[in-house]
Amino acid sequence: MKPQQRSSLTEVQVGALPLELLARLLEPERAARLEAYAEAARGLLGDRVVWNINATASGGGVAEMLLALLAYARGAGVDARWLVLNGDPDFFRTTKRLHNFLHGSLGDEGDLGEREQQHYEAVLAANLEGLTELISPGDLVLLHDPQTAGLVTGIRELGAHVVWRAHIGADMSSRVTEAGWSFLRPYVSAAEAVIFSRAEFVPRWVDPGRVVVIPPSLDPFSPKNRELGPDEVEATLRAAGIVDGDADEAHLDFARRDGSQARVRQHKGVVMGGGMAPDVRYVLQVSRWDRLKDMAGVVTGFAAALDSMPEDVHLVVAGPRPEGVSDDPEGAEVSEECLVTWLELPDRARRRIHLCNVPTDDVDENAHIVNALQRRADLVVQKSVAEGFGLTVTEPMWKARAVLASRVGGIQDQIVHGESGVLLDDPRDLAGFGRAVTTLMRDDGLRARLGAAARERVRDQYLGDRHLIQYVDLFASLLG
Repeated sequence: MKPQQRSSLTEVQVGALPLELLARLLEPERAARLEAYAEAARGLLGDRVVWNINATASGGGVAEMLLALLAYARGAGVDARWLVLNGDPDFFRTTKRLHNFLHGSLGDEGDLGEREQQHYEAVLAANLEGLTELISPGDLVLLHDPQTAGLVTGIRELGAHVVWRAHIGADMSSRVTEAGWSFLRPYVSAAEAVIFSRAEFVPRWVDPGRVVVIPPSLDPFSPKNRELGPDEVEATLRAAGIVDGDADEAHLDFARRDGSQARVRQHKGVVMGGGMAPDVRYVLQVSRWDRLKDMAGVVTGFAAALDSMPEDVHLVVAGPRPEGVSDDPEGAEVSEECLVTWLELPDRARRRIHLCNVPTDDVDENAHIVNALQRRADLVVQKSVAEGFGLTVTEPMWKARAVLASRVGGIQDQIVHGESGVLLDDPRDLAGFGRAVTTLMRDDGLRARLGAAARERVRDQYLGDRHLIQYVDLFASLLG
């Protein structure tokens, strides 16, 4: 993945991956259906370009999905491309505010008034100038999340078909969500189709005839999800400084997304307070530093349950180095808040809780380290107070890890409670969270059963073939 500057936008160069790679994991009938849809897409699209535009090339689930889906689309012979828009700090403060509002949270409690709207439109008008050189009449353009919504009308005037995709939303409408949608409504209303991850996220004012529900998907062959052996996992975590001890040099190589080989570097300062002993078990939450993920609550709830927890169980809370996520100005603040929460704990608790800032300067290495973290975990938690979908749940499920997560947003679509994971009815109930972690960490058999069922659920529902097929159906409806 190589970014390339184009006018005011950055194009992310994506290599092609053969669909046969994905088809290996599918039953013959399902694999044949995928190939039939690929052939239909080539005939339908011809020389049209399918553009995807979002706000960042790394640091979140949207970027990871785009990287995978575009690679398979290109492997199927579709000209799929990816552009990242440019914005200044004020623009991203506004769009982060929108992100929080659409999740039902006030976030920084800032305004979404006329001044913010004017600046939002001015930034996107500058980006639109660059798009006039790239987009041709008849092209298809997928705009992702609030950062891009203001481009809809300008791109349609270029003669392209425009779809806006919301990867976020709230289960219940409120005054806060209505304020966020009020800001976006003039832009979103102009799109030919609007995609949501869940039907429950669709605002009442959107024409049902323009709505398509497409849940996200996972790529099993990305650096974050491909199979790793125990020796590779251990060596990776030791090199990253997350587990104490010298890394075995023979197991530090990993495959990049483009197929080339790389090597995990030696890192220092990744873990606050130093790494873990090699013989401990751990509970893991890994996600962006975002208040809606309630990472500070994970720390507090785990610490409060230590008296009932098996003595060898630790907690790892991991996120990307905040400076590596360009479209999230709150990341550094949330990371600091977690650190303050940790520092206020007694020594006994701090020794069993580890805060990790995973390096982001090498996207593939970051993904490989997260892969190792998830595979080494005995239990993965995602105690979000709001969630659009939650690929940080899908990923460990694919790795056959037991997952304990909040019954919010798309998480509740992925996990069947008691069968493929455990759902928390109230993510703000820290005592309930602590009890659930303790119960799961005391029952190895239960965790194994949940993990095995979780992997099969992802195979059935959340691999890329379903996602790609839904896109082809949408394109067919737009192009008649």
